[in-house]
Amino acid sequence: MCGSIGKLYKTIVEDAQLNVCHECSKLGKVIDVIRQDNMKMEVQRNEYSPPETMQIIVTDYAEKIKRKRESLGLKQEDFAKKINEKESLIQKIESGHFEPPIVLAKKIGNFLKIKLIEDYQEEQGKQTKTKTGPFTIGDFIKIKK
Repeated sequence: MCGSIGKLYKTIVEDAQLNVCHECSKLGKVIDVIRQDNMKMEVQRNEYSPPETMQIIVTDYAEKIKRKRESLGLKQEDFAKKINEKESLIQKIESGHFEPPIVLAKKIGNFLKIKLIEDYQEEQGKQTKTKTGPFTIGDFIKIKK
């Protein structure tokens, strides 16, 4: 809870099981002492995680939806009825004032036969740690020269 480094205790604090230091363990009921070799293994497992793939909506979704709807000869009212949504929602989406959730974007994309969702994979660079001491207020400050 306090973030100190050292021997940890598995403790129940307000119905939550936490790994806390000796001082914080006084705030709850100690269940077990965590051995240091277990902690080292956890750190090694979490050092590298495979990159996650997320689904995001294309940036020009409003323009694509409006163009395709108009090419099919549908009014906003008719289109809204066909996909079982409110006309005001379609107006907001097409004007770019509302980004549809992924589920709705898939529904609209399937009906109009356009691609509104794309996979996004964030590049993870190797992080280097330069300081090994505790975090200080000076770590927040950027000095302009």
